[in-house]
Amino acid sequence: MSIKKQIFLGLLLAIAVAVGYLETMIPLPVAMPGARLGLSNTIILTTIVVFGPKEGFTVALLKSFMLLLVTGAVTGFFYSFTGSLLSCVAMILAYRYIKSATLIGVSFIGSFFHNVGQVATAIVMVNNMGLLAYLPLLLLLGLFTGYFVGLTAIMVSRHLIQMGVTS
Repeated sequence: MSIKKQIFLGLLLAIAVAVGYLETMIPLPVAMPGARLGLSNTIILTTIVVFGPKEGFTVALLKSFMLLLVTGAVTGFFYSFTGSLLSCVAMILAYRYIKSATLIGVSFIGSFFHNVGQVATAIVMVNNMGLLAYLPLLLLLGLFTGYFVGLTAIMVSRHLIQMGVTS
């Protein structure tokens, strides 16, 4: 791996962690515990597009661990980790195998699986199937955030590719 690639991946990871941390401070208009905008997923999707699936997965994995170190939120880590990795794998598969999918579509898929992963984690952690009631609202919120994440990933990816920053 070239030094240039390592530097850009390090920068993308730092941005993903910073954005993920800032997201914890943004209040949402819906009263939903743990709901966030998912803006750091823009960086993960951009990494998948510009550098490849292995690098995207690595950034997703490291982002979750680094957010744990920055926030100290152990419980939040489990939600972040499960949602982020499930989302990342889904986006990698969609990007690679659904040829007609746009990055917005890939982002919708990632958003869906991120929410499913987080609700599944919550159900396991508190042993309460009633938490499934949160899923429809999270999925609805995910449509809006997924659109924004996909649109932003398109713009950032194009810019990085035009700059010659590719694997």
